[in-house]
Amino acid sequence: MKTKAAFLEKPGKIEEKPLKIKELELPELRENEVLIKVNACGVCRTDLHVVEGELGDVNNIVPGHEVVGIIERLGKEVKDKKIGSKVGVAWLYSSCGSCEYCLSGRENLCQNKRFTGFSKNGGYSEYIIADSRFIFNLPAGLKDEEIAPLLCSGAIGYRSFKLLHASPGSTIAMFGFGGSAHLTLQLAKKFGHKVIIVSRNENHLKLASELGADFTFSPKNGNVYENLRDKDIEDAIIFAPSAIPIMNALQIIKPGGKVVVAGIHIDGEIKIDYDSQLFHEKTLLSVESYTREDMLEYLRLATNLDIKPLYTDIKLEDANSALAELKNSEVMGVKVIKF
Repeated sequence: MKTKAAFLEKPGKIEEKPLKIKELELPELRENEVLIKVNACGVCRTDLHVVEGELGDVNNIVPGHEVVGIIERLGKEVKDKKIGSKVGVAWLYSSCGSCEYCLSGRENLCQNKRFTGFSKNGGYSEYIIADSRFIFNLPAGLKDEEIAPLLCSGAIGYRSFKLLHASPGSTIAMFGFGGSAHLTLQLAKKFGHKVIIVSRNENHLKLASELGADFTFSPKNGNVYENLRDKDIEDAIIFAPSAIPIMNALQIIKPGGKVVVAGIHIDGEIKIDYDSQLFHEKTLLSVESYTREDMLEYLRLATNLDIKPLYTDIKLEDANSALAELKNSEVMGVKVIKF
């Protein structure tokens, strides 16, 4: 069986349009795998990092890991899934299930895990093969295009927010305002927090205000520390793929506060001054993927709290241009490939 896909033979700058539309032969299903007809796949910044080689020299791969589709075939050992069911496929393709991390509920740290659209072909494709143990039943009442971004942009934002253990009603700063941040802002506001958005993109700041941000600030308009040090900021989440916001956030949070870095890749060198940025029991954390428990929690929350992305439909053939727009901070909300 063949599938049409946006295929990456070797990494390259997105301006060179490295994704090529090709017909690929699908392998036979293994015991615990399922064949899924893709309805929608979100375009995520991690895909950009994959395509441009910033996560390693990955060749001959189909990107995409925010996948919504319908199961069409089952591997012979799959007992808990049904043909015709709508499911989601996300970044964590599989983990070993037997290491110290998997056995302690930290499968996202498994050293033998595999990733959709990086280790295994992903959702920039009409069909995808997935491990049935790592796919998700999806909530009713949401469009496929609304669900797809929840499967990474939303889930990573949720894990970042969860790791803050933020005090009720506290103020949280978010640096960068792309796909993940615009969903996490909604979540934080639903939990009663004040949210400050820091971004150099004026259109993104306008959107943040429309979605409920309590205060927005552009570093173009002045020094971050001088303008935000009196805002009573307890914690911060870094969505921008840059070292500079990390250093700014550590400087402006209150004693005992946390800075969580949501990105899988950061440009630049982090230089921390102990006295002004890390002293007073401040904490700097990174996020690596999510656990299946995180995803299930977040999908329930997103449904119950009516958290939805601002999205634009695109065609598979537009994948290169969509990633280029993402690189240039030209996307409002998220873009979703619709099949």
